[in-house]
Amino acid sequence: MAITPTLSSIGIGAGASGLDVNAIIDKLMTAEAAPLGTFDKKTASYQAKLSAMGTLSGAVSTFQNSLSALSNTNNFRAVSATPADPLVLSASAGAKAVAGNYNINVTQLAQSQTLMSGGMANKLSTIGLGSKTTISFQLGSLTGGTFGLNGTALGATTAQTGISNGSLILNGTAIPTDASTKSARALADAINAKSSTTGVTATAQPTSSSATMFAGFGSVETGADGTYSLSVGGVEIVTQGNGVAANGGITAASLDTTLEGPNAVSNALAAANITVTGKAADGTLKFTRADGSNLNIEEVVTGSVKGGIGHASNAVNDGSNVTLTSTINLASSNASPITIAGSNPAAAGLTAGSGGAYMNTNFTQDGTQATGTVVIDATNNTLQGIRDAINNAGLGVTASIVSDGTDKPFHLVLSSSKTGANSSMKISLSGSDGLPPDSALNDLLSYDASGTQNLKQNSAAQNTNFSVNGIAITSASNSVDTAIEGVTLGIAKVGSTSLSVQKDTSTVKTSINAFVKAYNDLNTAMAKMTAYDPETKKGGVLLGDSTAQSIQSQLRKQLGAPITGLNSSLSTLSQVGISFQKDGSLTLDSSKLDKAISANFTDIAGLFSALGKATDSNVAFTSSTAATKPGSYELTITTMASQGSITSAAVLPATTTIGSDTTWSITLNDTEPSAAKNTAQVVIPAGTYTPAQMASIIQSSVNGVKAFSDNGATVSASIDGTGKLVLASSRYGSVSNIAISSGTGTAPTDLFGAAAPVKGADVAGTLGGQPVIGSGQTLTGAAGSPADGLKIEVTGGTTGSRGTVSFSQGYAYQLNNLATSFLGTDGMITNRSKGLNETIKSIATQRDKFSDKLNDIETRYRAQYSRLDVTLSRLTSTQSYLTQQLAAIAANR
Repeated sequence: MAITPTLSSIGIGAGASGLDVNAIIDKLMTAEAAPLGTFDKKTASYQAKLSAMGTLSGAVSTFQNSLSALSNTNNFRAVSATPADPLVLSASAGAKAVAGNYNINVTQLAQSQTLMSGGMANKLSTIGLGSKTTISFQLGSLTGGTFGLNGTALGATTAQTGISNGSLILNGTAIPTDASTKSARALADAINAKSSTTGVTATAQPTSSSATMFAGFGSVETGADGTYSLSVGGVEIVTQGNGVAANGGITAASLDTTLEGPNAVSNALAAANITVTGKAADGTLKFTRADGSNLNIEEVVTGSVKGGIGHASNAVNDGSNVTLTSTINLASSNASPITIAGSNPAAAGLTAGSGGAYMNTNFTQDGTQATGTVVIDATNNTLQGIRDAINNAGLGVTASIVSDGTDKPFHLVLSSSKTGANSSMKISLSGSDGLPPDSALNDLLSYDASGTQNLKQNSAAQNTNFSVNGIAITSASNSVDTAIEGVTLGIAKVGSTSLSVQKDTSTVKTSINAFVKAYNDLNTAMAKMTAYDPETKKGGVLLGDSTAQSIQSQLRKQLGAPITGLNSSLSTLSQVGISFQKDGSLTLDSSKLDKAISANFTDIAGLFSALGKATDSNVAFTSSTAATKPGSYELTITTMASQGSITSAAVLPATTTIGSDTTWSITLNDTEPSAAKNTAQVVIPAGTYTPAQMASIIQSSVNGVKAFSDNGATVSASIDGTGKLVLASSRYGSVSNIAISSGTGTAPTDLFGAAAPVKGADVAGTLGGQPVIGSGQTLTGAAGSPADGLKIEVTGGTTGSRGTVSFSQGYAYQLNNLATSFLGTDGMITNRSKGLNETIKSIATQRDKFSDKLNDIETRYRAQYSRLDVTLSRLTSTQSYLTQQLAAIAANR
């Protein structure tokens, strides 16, 4: 019987021949795959180094961060400013502050001016007829005069019975008056006694007889029973007994002779503070009491009398008694409205209510403050439209509408955007095409402290007033940085406080300690990564790494080298107590640091930071770069920076009139090719101006144009020594230029004539005999020169030799640059990390290729051993068949 062999699946388990193909192939592939372990070991090694580079990068970055405070020169001159009463003021100190103690007394805070219009029933109601009206704003200062109210002459009842108590209240405070308050002088004294609480002072005006009182003074004739006497202010001037014919006694001429003095009468009048002007003979005789006391003029007559005051020589005189009174003027100490109340303010010559105005005051525009104009016509002639037009124009004035709840509640309120006495407003209106402004708008908004004041002032523009150690100081702002050098004061309220300014050495100490700690942390981290342990016979992951070795070497070399270019006694770290230890770390001797700070506090700055100094006060060090080399450089200026300008061809006349609708097209700091943003239409307000006023109005008008201010472009206008008008760009250099062309109204040629603009020039010169790059007032050392990147600003002086500019690079500055060279895009650590990453990628690629090769080998092995298995299986079958046949043959024998 034939036997059919059974074969197993090739490659799975044992073969048909009984051969274990999988086991054989597994063993063979294990041997073939042995190199994969080498790839994995290499990858792990490089990944460990990459991780170490990350750790090293972090340590270097932390160290670099510790250098920032030491790189800032201001920290080495830092001082603290501490007020005893922080409610009165706050204070901060800068690098230039000097230690000391100061007593500060604040008497007034800066504020802006606020003006308010009369009330309207509806904020959307039209105002006027809608004719085109230009509203021009100016900001400036007020001089002379007072802000207050003028009273009327006290009445006859007051002169007789006085002013009863409670009759007058000023700003909420009752003024104590009684039956003795009969004159303007007595009333003024009563008001001034309360001025500390009311903020109001009173001035009694002189009491005078009228200029015509003695017109027609007739010669005095007394009958047989008649007598006559004339007294002024209680001083008997002349007397006449009975029986004197006309022209035989008192006449206008004899009265004048008596009053001329010197005599007992003239002396008595002077003692009574009564002055005499004019002549009775020509009817101009006038008596005046300067202090505002009442002035009594009395004729005492007995019997038959003719002539005298107001009587012809033949007219009967029955006698007369006149008490003359005066008025008071009220002045507000802070120029705010005065509120008058009480049971009978009329007795004091005053009217109940609130108000005030400037009297005998002059306005001078501040041309440095940008202002401008707005146009009101039929499209916006409402209270709301005016408000929006002003706010949209950016004039240095803000507008709002408030409601007071009355039948005409809506008021337009205007406020100057800045505080300070030089921010008072002047508002003028002009019409178009030669026509006057809309009368309703003019009545609502026209305001001039020296003239018509149709707006009501609620608060005056005023400065901060205070004293420092008894020295009076004024400032336009409540933030003051000019009173004490290097100290900024934030004035908060009226009051007194002391201020202590002390050196802030703690910042320097903290920064130096942080620097030492950060370096030691970096040193420790690097030591672990690069060290070899002889006991374990293992090395750090970066042992022998050239990058780590180079970083260690460069850092230690930098810290060990002295600083050059310094003009001070300090040049090494050891002089401030910092030194190396055997393990490469730094140690800080605090006592030595304290001594260095005490003796050379300002010099420590140069030891750590980049420091530049110029011997010329008009030259200032600005900045440097890593390429700037320490040293002292001779500075020579060949061209001073200048501004683009235009100067009038002729001297301006005493007055110049600008017509209505005047606009000029002004191009400022234009580029090549020209840019539209550099040209704008400028409105010059209509009016008649002196040369100084003309310069101010042009400067403020140009600087008030938003298109220019958005570009940071401004101008200055002035009258030079010859009387010519100069308009100049505030910028310096070749980019500084200005041009003016006609628009409408008064042409610019009416002021400047045929004058041609002049472009500005950049500063030029050399540093250390090497070329520089000039831009405006700034000079920068050219690339490749020792002063490469050294930037200075030349703000004044002349051409020629300008002394030296010295520059040094302190430890913190140099180490910061060094750290950047380690960590930057092309830095050592960055490049090393990139290299490690590339190596890891390369090993991964090699491993993948080898893995692919192993797959091919395994496939080949399987094919070979599968064929071997089949062959063995067949041989086994043949063997079995032969064995059976041979056995059968043997059996048959």
